[in-house]
Amino acid sequence: MSVSPPWTAEELKTDKVSKKALITFIQEHGNNEFLTQQKCGGKLQNIVKNSKREDIEAVYNALFESKMFRQPGDTPLAELQASNRAQSQAKPKVVQQEAEPTTAAETGPVKYKKDILAKGDKKRFPRKGDTVACFYSGQLENGKVFDSNMPKGRKKGNPLRFKVGLGRVIRGWDEALLTMSTGEKAKLTIEPEWAYGKKGLADAGIPPNATLIFEVELVTIE
Repeated sequence: MSVSPPWTAEELKTDKVSKKALITFIQEHGNNEFLTQQKCGGKLQNIVKNSKREDIEAVYNALFESKMFRQPGDTPLAELQASNRAQSQAKPKVVQQEAEPTTAAETGPVKYKKDILAKGDKKRFPRKGDTVACFYSGQLENGKVFDSNMPKGRKKGNPLRFKVGLGRVIRGWDEALLTMSTGEKAKLTIEPEWAYGKKGLADAGIPPNATLIFEVELVTIE
C-alpha cells in the first residue's frame, strides 16, 4: 500500500496543519506495530493534549520513512484494544509475559508436563500463528489460584484469544497448545524456565522460580 504525504514540509511549518490533523492522519494510516512503537494508539484527545508539536511531526515523517502503513482489511489498533477490553474485565495474567517467540531451531529439555483431562477431536490442531480461544485456571503448587477465566455457574464466559506460538503468552502455553486438538482439556505443569522464571510476576502473586499448574481448555481455533 502506497500513501502520499498530504502536506509538504513547508506546510508543516505553518499553522495550516493542526496537531490534531497530524495525529488523526497517523492513526488512520499507520499500522498497529507502528502506532504501538510510537505510542500513538491511544485516545486522540489525550495524545493531542500530552504531545509536543515537534514530536508529532517527527512521528509523521517516520511513518513515511518506515512505510509501515495500515493495509486494507487490517483492524485498527483502537478497535483491537476495545475488543480485548470487552472480552475480559480483568486482563489475564498469562498474557503479561514479554517473551521471545519460540522457534523450531530452539533445542533443550521440555519444561512442561501435560496430562489430558478430556480428549479433543484429534483432527484440528493449531499451527504457529493461529488464533486460539481458551478457558483456563492457573494456580501455584500450594493450590493458590492466581488467575482464571473459567465460566462460573450458568455464565458462558469469555475465552482468552491470542495468536499461539508467537510469544504472546508464556512458553509453556505456546508449546503445549500446539499439541492440543480442539475441545481438549489438559492439566499443564510448567517449570519456571517456561513460565515467569527467576523474576516471577509480583502483580499476579507469582513468586520467583515458581512452577505453575494450569487447567486449560482449547475451545476453538480461529
